Amino acid sequence: MATNSTQTVEPGAPEDPEDLLPENSVLSLDEYLAMHAAIGHRTRYEILYRLVHSGDMSPKELEAAIDIDDSTLHYHLNKLVAVGLVEKRQHTDRGQDGLYTYYRATVFGKVTLTSGVDELIRGEKEFEAMYDSSSD
Repeated sequence: MATNSTQTVEPGAPEDPEDLLPENSVLSLDEYLAMHAAIGHRTRYEILYRLVHSGDMSPKELEAAIDIDDSTLHYHLNKLVAVGLVEKRQHTDRGQDGLYTYYRATVFGKVTLTSGVDELIRGEKEFEAMYDSSSD
């Protein structure tokens, strides 16, 4: 990645954002950025929000909670699964035929949501005070 040599990074911050990653990081910077991009869509954010704050849910439960059609839900679930924020689980219930499918947030999903977007939303009052020009 090209850097602008005339600009200096603040003290204590690495020159290259890749250097933020631990030496043996399980994910690349691009994978972390893909996670954040994935929840930049409102429907995917709402799906992840439900899974983090309500626990495991079946597709039918998600459809009802978000009021979304089946094909749209699965499109967004597949995106969340692909980047590692959500995992799809299947099991059989005793005495039942077939598989029962449900989704749950991964550790990355929980952290991305609660320490990312949710934290940003909760911090709105602080941001408002910081950037309130009427207090000058």
